[in-house]
Amino acid sequence: MKGVILAGGTGSRLKPFTLFLNKHLLPVGHYPMIYWPIITLRDAGIRDILIVTNKSHLASFIELLGDGEELQVSLQYKVQRNEGGGIADALKSASNFIGKEKFVLILGDNIYFDSIAPYVNAFMEQQQGARVLLKEVKDPTRYGVPELDENNKKILSIIEKPVHPPSTYCVTGMYLYDSNVFSLIDAIHPSKRNELEITDVNNLYIKKNLLEYDIISGWWIDAGTHESLNQASNYFFEKSGEDE
Repeated sequence: MKGVILAGGTGSRLKPFTLFLNKHLLPVGHYPMIYWPIITLRDAGIRDILIVTNKSHLASFIELLGDGEELQVSLQYKVQRNEGGGIADALKSASNFIGKEKFVLILGDNIYFDSIAPYVNAFMEQQQGARVLLKEVKDPTRYGVPELDENNKKILSIIEKPVHPPSTYCVTGMYLYDSNVFSLIDAIHPSKRNELEITDVNNLYIKKNLLEYDIISGWWIDAGTHESLNQASNYFFEKSGEDE
């Protein structure tokens, strides 16, 4: 199985740092943020990884990470042609890299402390479709929120940043897809903010009854704001202190 990390975007929530630096190169604990999704994929047995980023930041990633040998992975790079076109648009850049394989997509500012190996293994056993990871949160209005049929363990729909959330869970920034995702991306249209939304893709999987989910209990954070970036660093420093 292959992995794709999306590390583009404008980083508007982390200005002024991101006026001169890609947010995924900002420090989280002892490492640049981009190290964490690479380590998460590697430790789940995924070592063939594509990083999708902006043209202006590509050289910085290559200078830092090279071919991935230092992190014991194999890295390739791709530039998102339509910068600011949304997550699904960025994912289109990975179609040739993925081919007909299943893969794991992770947003570069989403950090998971626990192993994702159980979810990857469950997806490997899943014949087709997609899988998302949910997390219970205090303020789901900030995220894509699933409407759940918990008795049958089904997601009925996903609503992006709802005023009245249908559950206390959010869809975290990791998605496990089969290669049919690329034809579904071609079937959606830009949203009001002129982006191809990954939520629309996931809802198409739901209509086909092909979206499964797991609920993660371990620590996870979207480190895309000043506050959450600080929380992520503090968490890793505390954990490393416990291990000493």
